[in-house]
Amino acid sequence: MAGSAVLRHVVTFGRVLREAGLEVGPGRLEDALAGLDQIDLTCRDDVYWTLRTTLVTRREELDAFDRAFNAWFLRAPVRPPRRLAPDPVRGQVLQGRRGDADRGPEQSESAGEVTVGWSADEVLRAKDFSSMTPEEFARARALMTAIASARPRRRTRRLRPHPRGRELDLRRLARSSLASGGDPIDPRFRRRVDGPRKLVVLCDVSGSMEAYSRALLLFLHALVGCGPGVEVFAFGTRLTRLTTELRTRDPEQALERAAGSVVDWASGTRIGASLKSFNDVWGRRALSRGAVVVIVSDGWERQDAGGVGAEMARLARAAYAVVWVNPLKGNPAYQPLAGGMRAALPYVDRFLAGHTLSSLEELAGVLAGIERRHAA
Repeated sequence: MAGSAVLRHVVTFGRVLREAGLEVGPGRLEDALAGLDQIDLTCRDDVYWTLRTTLVTRREELDAFDRAFNAWFLRAPVRPPRRLAPDPVRGQVLQGRRGDADRGPEQSESAGEVTVGWSADEVLRAKDFSSMTPEEFARARALMTAIASARPRRRTRRLRPHPRGRELDLRRLARSSLASGGDPIDPRFRRRVDGPRKLVVLCDVSGSMEAYSRALLLFLHALVGCGPGVEVFAFGTRLTRLTTELRTRDPEQALERAAGSVVDWASGTRIGASLKSFNDVWGRRALSRGAVVVIVSDGWERQDAGGVGAEMARLARAAYAVVWVNPLKGNPAYQPLAGGMRAALPYVDRFLAGHTLSSLEELAGVLAGIERRHAA
């Protein structure tokens, strides 16, 4: 019983650190548990240094770790990090400019004040998808296209000419030496370039996700259109591949084709069975190997939640990183109490909300910033 309590504490503390911005994955948590087995758990200093050694790898993470440790283990009040005041120059002075035009130059100079106007895009970014109108969905398409352009990157094996490269480019060197009578005077170098990493998205289209399915599929359509290497699947009671249906240029046509292909739209949820189908069929084709896998679901599982944990463990072993997007997490009072969600969290590297455009922007930033496997 004591061991299971320690496990729960460490796993939950890992989620706290991820919320604070640290890259804490299953590998680091496993190292932390192995280290805690070798020390006296009643000694606070030993616990602190063991967790800090295994969960922190960068100097800039120390302050966030100390604040999280004091808040979680010592129950000490923690002052939130100071936020910088917004720069008034970056504000949109729409109303101020209108007022200046009406008052004239003399009154404008004497007023000496700037009125910041509201932005329709900023209001739209903070609006929940479940309450958007069709007109707002149409305005959100362009924003989603810009958000989806951020992709995880990887270092490829392909070499390209670069002035600060480390490998000698013999072909270009020989060609340039012809101008000097065969003397290699001007050295040429190459280096490996970065390319997009594979991105696999599994989207829940069951009845509990119906309020968010349309907006999320619009975002997935933008992801497929941003370049190669993106695969999209939908699942409710079964798994359906939607990459081909979402490759069309028209978003509305893509949604119609996707809805026609998914026979279990707005039905029950079998997360474990759907993940097993993906691992058995597509995982064996190495689709998830080295890929960033994004699962979009509220975590409600109709069957045994143990199957979700087993299949998530298989998926995490093959994937480069696993990101779970839950629209319900946007509610400040949300807690991961659903059985499927609790079973999946130990194998999730990033747990994010997906209920607004701003939360999708956060997702894009996380995907673009993934640099290490499982953040370990």
